Amino acid sequence: MRYILIFLMLVNSYSIESQNEVSPFIPEIVKKFPNVRDITISPNGDEIMFTAQNIMGTISTIIHVKKDHDGFKNPKVASFSGKFFDLEPFFSHDGLKLYFVSTRPLDGSINKAKDFDIWYVERQTISSNWSEAKNMGNPINTEHGEFYPSIAKNGNFYFTRDNPKLKRKDDIYLSKYINGILTEPKALPNIINSDGYEYNAFISPDESFLIYGCYNRKDGLGSGDLYISFNTKDGWTEAKNLGNKINSTKMDYCPFVDFKTNTLYYTSKQDNSKTVFKNPLTIETLLNEFNKYDNGLSRLYKIKLDKTTTGKL
Repeated sequence: MRYILIFLMLVNSYSIESQNEVSPFIPEIVKKFPNVRDITISPNGDEIMFTAQNIMGTISTIIHVKKDHDGFKNPKVASFSGKFFDLEPFFSHDGLKLYFVSTRPLDGSINKAKDFDIWYVERQTISSNWSEAKNMGNPINTEHGEFYPSIAKNGNFYFTRDNPKLKRKDDIYLSKYINGILTEPKALPNIINSDGYEYNAFISPDESFLIYGCYNRKDGLGSGDLYISFNTKDGWTEAKNLGNKINSTKMDYCPFVDFKTNTLYYTSKQDNSKTVFKNPLTIETLLNEFNKYDNGLSRLYKIKLDKTTTGKL
């Protein structure tokens, strides 16, 4: 089926056609870690992978959580992670591959980090163990940094690349999957990319829309916002800010849409901490304020979306 998210244009920006509100996602797990960013959910909905980081962002590890009869519990370091700087996982559409970003060396015997590359692990069945990590190599990885893999159902591979030689910031690239081979990646057109930062692109399975992060745009609400562009017969549309129902005045990034539950997940550093108090703070109330979910640290959020089915592919 072809799923298209319905976005209404309100006050020159896109808002979600839904009465649902943004809410924390698995807060009892997320709050165990100083910062949590990016998320992917397996096709059957039973597994979550996300990135946990320390306050300064110098440690970055992929966390694996499986669902049981009580829901998602007992987070563990993913079997292929925990040694190098790892982040930004993405499940393949059959759930048998997981792509992620890492600074691990190409030669496993060399204990020295390299630039950011996209890697993957495989498994024979959903219940099998993951393989050793494999570097994607050419044409995806280069001497530059590659980030945030997202794959359409036809195998087309979207990701972010930082190429300083172009004298511009991060851009979103597409490597088309043709006859079983990924072609040389090309930057998406300038209606998507700019001289500034474009990053964290999530492509819908049918490539009908792209949700991605943009930094410090004129129509932005904060340091980084989520935008959407639709893929039409005339090409990509001009990206529109998703509006203040999703975007905050702080950093909002790392989108992921689960079409089984029709939910948008994303990371936000939104901060709703109080700054003025009616009564003097006690240690207990101070710590409660420090430890609230929306305290300016990277947290996972979700919002239900409306969808329409427009026929079969």
